[in-house]
Amino acid sequence: MDSLGQALEEIHDRIHEEADWGLPAQYIPELANVVPEQFAISVVTADGSCHSVGQAQRPFSIQSISKVFALIATLGRIGDQLWTRVGREPTRTAFDSIMLLETDSGRPPNPFVNAGAIVTTDALLSGREPRQALAEILGLIRAMAGTDDIYINNEVADSEKRTGARNKALAHYLASHGNLRNDPDLTLGTYFHQCAIEMTTEQLAMSGRVLAGLECAPRTISRMHAKRANALMMTCGHYDASGEFAFKVGLPGKSGVGGGILLIAPRKASIAIWSPGLNGYGNSHAGTRAAAMLARSTGWSVF
Repeated sequence: MDSLGQALEEIHDRIHEEADWGLPAQYIPELANVVPEQFAISVVTADGSCHSVGQAQRPFSIQSISKVFALIATLGRIGDQLWTRVGREPTRTAFDSIMLLETDSGRPPNPFVNAGAIVTTDALLSGREPRQALAEILGLIRAMAGTDDIYINNEVADSEKRTGARNKALAHYLASHGNLRNDPDLTLGTYFHQCAIEMTTEQLAMSGRVLAGLECAPRTISRMHAKRANALMMTCGHYDASGEFAFKVGLPGKSGVGGGILLIAPRKASIAIWSPGLNGYGNSHAGTRAAAMLARSTGWSVF
């Protein structure tokens, strides 16, 4: 077994020995019932090979990881116009906080908190039907992952729509400040379906190759867009735990409340981790520890 494969096996075994899983997202019924004692990690390296352990071929809801792809698609469509509506700063508040919108006249601090992602989706949606915007996001993900076998789970999307009162409040508050161009329900419907995209860790790791500089980008992704996505993943990708994650892991990463994490080791590897139990920040509890273990074992860091 090669050294990377051995490192992944050791991480897998340690995570299961610790048996410290956290709880799946309780506020989304379709996710609340997912068994937390699950783990997978996939690493795609510069030579194109994919190394995996655990349940690496089990699809899971990528949730807020979809914000990375929506951001790239939106930058490709409207470019720097997006930054007039969304900031680029990290926060010390939860991902669904409304507080910062009150202090900045309805302009979200970054595109990875929920309010910022709703504005980003709204910008991508403008002038067309939701199915067209969703097809663009899904098409981009499939192109980056190199497979068409990636879909939206409509049951998860409907579950979020039924219980997403906080996101509805955020959308209407954004609209009250003129920072939504479409009807809030139309934008939210698109956003909920975007978050309900399902991928395996192998597919997700493959999709990160472009961001890691391991593969030529589809023509819709410029090098600058990839650079900016990585920068925001580093500073904002784990919400109010982004600083701690950067301190312990040292790599750009984006989490989702489905338990996934996409990690980028520039010019070295693209990494995807999944374990559905969450910590208090809404990030994968076991996955966050596994990311730190991998960074220590490989020495990968942007610092």
